[in-house]
Amino acid sequence: MLCRSLSAASVLVCLACSAFAQGLGGPSSVEADLQPGDGLTDPQFRSDFPVNVAPSYFEWKEGLAEQGFRFNLDYLALGQTTNSDLGEGNASGGIFRLYGSWQATDRGSLTFKLEDRHAYGDVAPQNLGFDAGALSITGTAFNDNGTLLTNLFWTQRAADGSWTLQFGILDVTDFLDIYGLVSPYTAFQNLAFNTNPTINAPNPGFGIAGGVKLGANYYLTASVADANADPSSPDLDVFSDGELFKSVEIGYTSGFDRVYFDNIHFTFWHADAADDGSRLEDYGASFSAAWFVGNKWMPFFRAGTSKGRAALYDKSVSMGLGYFARNTDLAGIGFNWAEANGISGDQKTIEAFYRFSISPNLQITPSIQYISDPLLATDKSSLTVFGLRARIVF
Repeated sequence: MLCRSLSAASVLVCLACSAFAQGLGGPSSVEADLQPGDGLTDPQFRSDFPVNVAPSYFEWKEGLAEQGFRFNLDYLALGQTTNSDLGEGNASGGIFRLYGSWQATDRGSLTFKLEDRHAYGDVAPQNLGFDAGALSITGTAFNDNGTLLTNLFWTQRAADGSWTLQFGILDVTDFLDIYGLVSPYTAFQNLAFNTNPTINAPNPGFGIAGGVKLGANYYLTASVADANADPSSPDLDVFSDGELFKSVEIGYTSGFDRVYFDNIHFTFWHADAADDGSRLEDYGASFSAAWFVGNKWMPFFRAGTSKGRAALYDKSVSMGLGYFARNTDLAGIGFNWAEANGISGDQKTIEAFYRFSISPNLQITPSIQYISDPLLATDKSSLTVFGLRARIVF
């Protein structure tokens, strides 16, 4: 089977090179999700489930992949509970995704992703932090926004991988300010440790993005996207409206086969004000440094600042450590300090998780988040959020 025949070293190359050879995506992108494993040395999987119960289906998928069409179906579920006496106290929801890519030409491909995001009860995990009194997104991506078209874009790339261009319906968080632990589907759940929470990143929508290598170790990426995007009702009115999100990023990597494993970068962004007054002009900058030591340890340091009112925080500093085990388990711990516009005080967040990989296609992730001095409940000293996430891929 494909999942068993790929060596871990080749998976690492496939994942990391995707930033320029296949697209601009990071760990939460379609390209990364289509690759099995984590790119670890000699991974040892506990099981082949669900490949072993539906071998014909997965062989059919492999046949399509050999013809240039790859796809996955996956389902993710997240349940969270908090000790706060405010709000509901519990939240749960799920995400069903169909995503893939078609290698139409030697240097061009079409990427797609269709999602259905739903809550099981009254509160979606993405809103539990607010409901409990913290200015915190404790369940990134697990909202109740319904059916969404989050990717439908064309990628064109140079034959030698020196540049990449994407245009269509993009999710800028797939490539903006990324590092190895950025994905809310496989790593941290709190936004403080995903895309920098000082960046007013737009919803997926029409945009153009590109990346170019600057020698053997440096790169530059840039994007222009719809600041008013609505993936539940996509349109192409972005440039006629003239309300845009723009970003530029310059980074350093040890080699383009490890571009988001060993990565140091600066990101600069700007979002136009909305003509109807619903959004003021925003702009800011962020810094990220993460390094994959011995293909096991990933220490990281990330910081950002912004001017405006739309981003979650005005100032944010995060640091932490990830540990990748040979069976593709992943443990992570992170600390965040943040300040917000118009709210006095600061908020501190600690998240720890352990992703237990039953197989490359089935993962269970318990987590705990401790939020000190929650900014929306100044009479409380802290609150704790317990979570359990599951993901299965077909």
